[in-house]
Amino acid sequence: MLADRVWRDRDEEAFRALYRRHTPALYQFALRLLGGNTFDAEDVVQQAWVNATERLGTFRWESGLSTWLHGIVLHCCRALFRRADRRWIELRDDLAALAPRQTHDQLDLEAALARLPPGYRTVVILHDVEGFTHEQIAARLEISANTSKSQLSRGRQVLRSLLRPESVMR
Repeated sequence: MLADRVWRDRDEEAFRALYRRHTPALYQFALRLLGGNTFDAEDVVQQAWVNATERLGTFRWESGLSTWLHGIVLHCCRALFRRADRRWIELRDDLAALAPRQTHDQLDLEAALARLPPGYRTVVILHDVEGFTHEQIAARLEISANTSKSQLSRGRQVLRSLLRPESVMR
């Protein structure tokens, strides 16, 4: 296996193969979590690979390597939010504060996801895009499953409002 060759033999060719195989999906995941910030997404993916190669020997193969790598990216994104003193999980009942800006450009899903508050965006992406259960999300984000469900519901509500045509919003 490539991962074994990377860890055991420090095989650079095996690392490059792993990197090429997993980086596009990891980058897209980080980009979505970070609201489209390409610079932060690149930094997070780079840091995730550093962390992954350092910890590859501790990987127990209880999940897929891709799942494990996505978890590391998620952890790096959370660390970035903490360093930047941003709120990762943000509970908001006031959806009016999240009303979409009036623009003439049609919003697509990626743009709408990027505009969600980080807590909503994270749960929506983990659940609806990556396929995690609420229990898995709760464990990864250190929140309750009910908080995950609430964030998903509110996030979907905000997404619907962001994707609604301007004529309907009036």
